[in-house]
This record gives sequence, C-alpha cells and structure tokens, in this order.
Amino acid sequence: MLSLNTSDLTPVQIQSYLNTAIAPRPICFASTVDKDGNVNLSPFSYFNIFSVNPAICVFSPSRRVRDSTTKHTLENIKEVPECVINIVNHDIVQQTSLSSVEYAKGINEFTKCGLTPIPSQLVKPPRVAESYVQLECLVKDIYPLGDGAGAGNLVIAEVKIIHINESVLNEDGRIDQAKMDLVARLGGDLYCRITMDNLFKVAKPNTKLGLGVDMLPFHVRNSKILTGNCLGKLGNLESFPSDADIETYAQSPEIKDILDATIGDSQTRELQLHLKAQQLLAEERVMEAMMVLLIE
Repeated sequence: MLSLNTSDLTPVQIQSYLNTAIAPRPICFASTVDKDGNVNLSPFSYFNIFSVNPAICVFSPSRRVRDSTTKHTLENIKEVPECVINIVNHDIVQQTSLSSVEYAKGINEFTKCGLTPIPSQLVKPPRVAESYVQLECLVKDIYPLGDGAGAGNLVIAEVKIIHINESVLNEDGRIDQAKMDLVARLGGDLYCRITMDNLFKVAKPNTKLGLGVDMLPFHVRNSKILTGNCLGKLGNLESFPSDADIETYAQSPEIKDILDATIGDSQTRELQLHLKAQQLLAEERVMEAMMVLLIE
C-alpha cells in the first residue's frame, strides 16, 4: 500500500489525491452579493449538511492553490453574511462549471452562464431558478483553516428557507430522490450523475440489535462466494431463523433440487447453497438467505 506523508507533498499533489479519493462530493452552487449589491455565483464541492437543528450547511471557498488568493464568494460573505445554496442537477451542470471561470469582480455569473436569477424571500442574493432546491442561508461564522495556498475557509451557513420545485416531489410531498437527477464532483474533470440505474438501497441498521458478522457460522464468515456486503446484510438480522423454519424452507422446490443434486458431495452442496444465498441477498430476501446458509 502506498503511504504518503502530507508534509512531503505539494498542495497540488494533496488536492489531486484527496479530490479523487474523497468522492463523490455534492456541489454547493452559492450565490452571494457584495456590499454594493454586485452578484456572484460560484460552485464549491467542499460542501455538506452538518446539522438539522439548527439547520446548518458547511462549505469551503478555499484559497487558490496556485497563488493563495481568495475568491469573490468569500469576500462577499464577509461583507454581506448571506448566501443561497443552489443544488446542482444534471440539466445545469455545464453552466455550473462555466460559472467557475475567474471573471473579474463585479461580473455577474448569472449572465455569463445563462442561468435565471429570481429574488429570494429573506436574503439579498438571488436564487437560481433552474435549480430544483434552493436554500436561503444566513452565514453564522467563517473559520479560516490556514493562510497558505489551498487553505480552506469553513463557512457555517444556517438554512432559513428551503425552496423545492414541485416537479421533484412524490405524492406524499417529499423529495423523490430519483427525480432530482443530481450530479456530484469527483477528481479532475470528472463528475457523476445519480440516476435510477445506479441507485440502490441499504437497509438501515436494525433498530434493535443486529446479530453482527461475528455471530455468523464459520463457514458463512469465510465463504468464498459471499462478499463483505453480503455478510453485512446477514449480520443486520435481529435473530436466526428457527430450526423448524429452516427445515420447512429446505423442502421448497428450488432448495430441494440443490440438495438432491449434491447428495454425497458436501463441497459442491456448500458452493451451490452459498451461490443461492448470494442470489437471495441480491433480491433483499435476507432471512431466506440465512435459512439457506444454515441448512445442514
């Protein structure tokens, strides 16, 4: 394994390694204004939600790696401690990228990248109409993390108003994740797009106590077929199935066929049962997978 001391690396090298490894990152598309009312719009991928009570988002307009200069966003929020965090969807990703061009102070990136400004209700900076979710925020604090090239400036922004385009809501009035068509930042020129094709579910950890991987039988924990993700699903079960349930399940046609075909061949039987459990786990039939694995 390659091990690197950050003290031996340049800021450019550190940025390259971390931006590529810590990904994907959501994008804060921040609109701000200076004391004279000049609007700025710029994206930042050092961004996330940090609290819901109070509702806090944090993002970092870092110093430029090449010369340590600060960005207009940082300068603006020091003068007017307000911002709108516009969430980036695929339809506006190219315009979002264009807004990161280093235009001179006073140039309005809304105009340059062709996006539509609409008035906010509470704060002075405008919202991006094309963004499905817009967060009006008051800047509570700014923490400089250093004064050298690439140093971050941690912006603590309290969300006061959440605007949501109704087209991304489901029938219950909640955001439908699939309709958001979000994009996220990777390293270099790379982004990723969140679509139905790459969405998957992970069951929330058991509200009681999951068994844990350590409680699984040895042959399951050391399976050549089951992955760590498979073991994680099994370990999240609250209890083992009963002997009666296992015996009943073993008589089901799909399992009985495996058992009948492997009489006298324990090695092949274990292989086939583990393959069957793997299939069931992929179908989220976790308890059935556990029963298969406990058949003797």
